[in-house]
Amino acid sequence: MILIKTQKEIEGIRASSKLAAATLKHTSSYIKVGISTEKLNSIAHDYIIKHHGQPAPLNYNGFPKSICTSINNVVCHGIPSENEVLKNGDIVNIDITTILNGYFGDTSATYPVGTISKEAQVLIDRTKTSLDLAIKAVKPNKYLNDCVGKVIEDYVSRFNYSPVHDLGGHGVGLKFHEDPFVFHYYTPQNHFLLKPGMIFTIEPMINASKNWHVYIDSSDGWTIRTRDDSLSAQFEHTVLVTKTGSEILTVSP
Repeated sequence: MILIKTQKEIEGIRASSKLAAATLKHTSSYIKVGISTEKLNSIAHDYIIKHHGQPAPLNYNGFPKSICTSINNVVCHGIPSENEVLKNGDIVNIDITTILNGYFGDTSATYPVGTISKEAQVLIDRTKTSLDLAIKAVKPNKYLNDCVGKVIEDYVSRFNYSPVHDLGGHGVGLKFHEDPFVFHYYTPQNHFLLKPGMIFTIEPMINASKNWHVYIDSSDGWTIRTRDDSLSAQFEHTVLVTKTGSEILTVSP
């Protein structure tokens, strides 16, 4: 069941989303060669607590950390570690979800570490563009699969990239994960009308190859990697459907 949020709920989700965005901005400013992903986790955790929130991933279904840090061929759900140190040429996605006064906000972005390859930079740029195009297409009384999945897949496939099929966005706000599941490729499963007051994440995970297949790393049961070891990038916003279009809620104040 897809929830239509009340104005009070929207304001609460907007506040949490702003905290998530501010946390991402703060944490990403520390990205540099030689920093551990555990250090980034601590920076984000402390910032969220200082601003009276809670990190939603911590202990969620057993996830052991406060944020996800996903490097190079890791699509998502990378677990921060003291032993995982960022190297020159890496790309890293930082995924932040906050709880503030019972409301959830969710955002992520992929960043360069030091000097990266042209291939990696172009992947980052195109993944961000795919998100921007999808958000721009979201409007009430349009179908979700046309606005999001088709727009993203049509754009990235031009470059022989592929959106991951097994993972997607989700409703968010009153819970960490709500209906609907948001596919980032075209499928009739998302053929329903958007209505004002719906809130969901759009978070394309784009592989730098035609192969969208992924697998879960058996060493931790969380880390999801590209099957062919290709690079993967991701950007994410929490988005509100408005009366005239859409509003990005995960913007830093």
